[in-house]
Amino acid sequence: MNHAVNDGVWSGSWVAERLGVELEGDDGLPALLGLALRRNPKRAHLLVSNVLGKHVPQSPSVVYGHGIRLGRRVRELLGEQEAARSVVLGYAETATGLGHAVADGLGLAPYLHSTRRPVAGIAPAGGFEESHSHATSHLLLPEDPALLAGDGPLVLVDDEFSTGNTVLNTIRDLHERYPRRRYVVVALVDMRSPGDAGRLRRFAEGIGARVDLVAAASGTVRLPEGVLEKGQELVARYGADACGSGAAGAVPPGRASGAGRARAAEPRDVPPRAPAGAHEPDQAAPVASHRSLGDISRVDLHWPQGLPDGGRHGFTPEHRARLEAALAGMAARTADALPAGAQRVLVLGFEELMYAPLRLACELERLIPAEVRYSTTTRSPVLAVDDPGYAIRTRLVFPAHDDPADGPGERYAYNVAGAGFDAVVAVVDSVADTPALHAPDGLTARLAAHVPHVLLAVVPSYVPEPLSLPERPAMLPEPLRGPAFSSYAPEEVGWLLQDLSDVTLEAPTEEREEAIQSGGAHYAESLPVEYQPSEQYQELFRTALDASAARIAQAVGVVTETVLAERSPRPVLVSLARAGTPVGVLMRRWAQDRHGLDLPHYAVSIVRGRGIDANALRWLAAHHDPRDVVFVDGWTGKGAITRELAQAVEEFEAKEGVTGFDPEIAVLADPGSCVRTYGTREDFLIPSACLNSTVSGLISRTVLRADLVGPHDFHGAKFYRELAGADVSVAFLDAVAARFPEVAGAVGTAVKELMAEDRTPTWAGWQAVERISEEYGIHDVNLVKPGVGETTRVLLRRVPWKILAKAGAGADLDHVRLLAEQRGVPVEEVGELPYTCVGLIHPKYTRGATGADGKAVNL
Repeated sequence: MNHAVNDGVWSGSWVAERLGVELEGDDGLPALLGLALRRNPKRAHLLVSNVLGKHVPQSPSVVYGHGIRLGRRVRELLGEQEAARSVVLGYAETATGLGHAVADGLGLAPYLHSTRRPVAGIAPAGGFEESHSHATSHLLLPEDPALLAGDGPLVLVDDEFSTGNTVLNTIRDLHERYPRRRYVVVALVDMRSPGDAGRLRRFAEGIGARVDLVAAASGTVRLPEGVLEKGQELVARYGADACGSGAAGAVPPGRASGAGRARAAEPRDVPPRAPAGAHEPDQAAPVASHRSLGDISRVDLHWPQGLPDGGRHGFTPEHRARLEAALAGMAARTADALPAGAQRVLVLGFEELMYAPLRLACELERLIPAEVRYSTTTRSPVLAVDDPGYAIRTRLVFPAHDDPADGPGERYAYNVAGAGFDAVVAVVDSVADTPALHAPDGLTARLAAHVPHVLLAVVPSYVPEPLSLPERPAMLPEPLRGPAFSSYAPEEVGWLLQDLSDVTLEAPTEEREEAIQSGGAHYAESLPVEYQPSEQYQELFRTALDASAARIAQAVGVVTETVLAERSPRPVLVSLARAGTPVGVLMRRWAQDRHGLDLPHYAVSIVRGRGIDANALRWLAAHHDPRDVVFVDGWTGKGAITRELAQAVEEFEAKEGVTGFDPEIAVLADPGSCVRTYGTREDFLIPSACLNSTVSGLISRTVLRADLVGPHDFHGAKFYRELAGADVSVAFLDAVAARFPEVAGAVGTAVKELMAEDRTPTWAGWQAVERISEEYGIHDVNLVKPGVGETTRVLLRRVPWKILAKAGAGADLDHVRLLAEQRGVPVEEVGELPYTCVGLIHPKYTRGATGADGKAVNL
């Protein structure tokens, strides 16, 4: 049966007609591909493979055969000697099974696939991003780190190539670590434009390597202008219709409900007992809500002990031989557990677990007389439409059941409901055999609502022995996000902190200063009292923001473009809480606005004298490639935190054996000349420095105290929900982001100029601070806070002694003068000053000796 054609209709015609999408190329393309609509803001259409075994149930021998043939072609291309030195790398989640099959066809190569499932104790050997995918972050977790370190050919396997970006990202990342002379790219279909193909050729020339391409078919998708918006409109329209219908949309592929008539399939499976009167689509069989659930039982496959369940950590030819020796017995046990007289059986794999179910299905197909089909569940959201010209006719929706690292979410099984299966063999790994799998809305119940018999087979999840890592909990907590923690939107930033909102940590400013300077306490062990600013001060903030928004927007653009050009094309932004966090959010917004990039952004704690939060670094290393991490802060003063971070990262890498973190900070402003990556080196007012938590998502400074933060905890912070009435965090971000379009041209010019400059840090700021410390008899550089931002902090949080202002400084210091007046602190104009201003903390503080009248701040 040709699954690309239903009743003589190509399964891409519905999308092609409504979006104006054209599929051009080899004659065999329509048989290989259909089209559907994505529930994805990055790309409107989905190329639905009919031979991959993901969205469309297909004969397992057809699925496996395509991969085997591609692998044999690669072997012929490379020759026996080079083929024996090669490694095959497949992409999660859709191509994990295809990559395995290619490796089997090659016959001599070990196999590894990328994964989106972090594994405790296994350090990533690499990672990359897939720009158009619903879920983008890929990890490489080989049990043997040497698997990717050889210089033989690397064979990269994906189901389709649409732009080539994923391959470029992978080769770029791995070639920097493990350079080699030859790469082979393998796909079922190559759908790149000539421009994208040329880009890959130029990239290969640039790294001095040969890159060959092997594909079953090739062509191009012609996309008209506005296709993304049109696709989103169709998804909204048909999705809304489906949500209102209450229908299961369980019309089998090839059994149309009416010629030329389309109906959106309900995105959620109907519960077994639907309310009376629920609307049903035309169907060839009764809707599931009108019959009882099917039988659910288990079968023990007797999976060979110690055999990997797939290629997540590597799969060698020796592993393949062990599997093939055991397949006949596993298939026989499965056949014995199937109901007598079953005519149509589906073997359903689970997300990345594609190869083991595929090989089982192939063996079952040879063993039993029933028609056997194979497909897998997926995390990719696709609209289902009941039309013979549409590739996704039905969908079942159920919650994730493997405790995914990126949190709970929906998962899907397509073209299963109503497809006439007598039995489904659902194959999952043991990590996914959880209560969520068996819940009333879980996968097994969803299947049983449509299929008379559900058979569950569980493959033991293979986890390599960790390499003598120090004892620690198996998993660190996930990042905190708004609105539960902070007033930022959840996608703007994840806080790698613990919530100490219920702990009283505030102390009067004078008490804190006395304790800090006497050595009785560290500044991170308590918090200054958070005050709501006066109306006069709020007006000053609004004026400053209006005057400097464009200037800040340009600096945001310059530093972000510099990071993208020099650090990583898909950076993981890690801001130093909390002054760095608004800057990190703005950089993320710039990348999204100007490049369509959805960058991860986290906030971590760093404490002078104590270093960066090592547990936060461990979490980042487990979830991302450390080489992609870019630390972000608001500004530099004298460079103390820059030096602190460099030392902390060096100590962390020596202790943990995890390498790749670059301690170079990216900042909005670098008046101290302490870093190479910055938006400007001018010392000007960044309005976010004017306030405390009310411009930083209502989050306090970070806290590190032994009785609150254990050895396996993140550092802590508080969320000041009670200050919501004075919160301007989002207003600040929106005001700056609104100026992005008008500064885009200036940013481009500034970045070109910046790239041509010598940006080597001179540490002029540190030298100035040392000089001031001696000239004013302070003899402690920690009590000298240079720059507008640091001076503001002194006035808000510490006990100031005096303020040094550069002669002629204008409106940038209005708020400093106001705060100094309120604190009774003298402002001294200085002619030769590398900063706009410098704040001096009282050098010998005892209570009452605040430099003038000892007034507490009154904002």
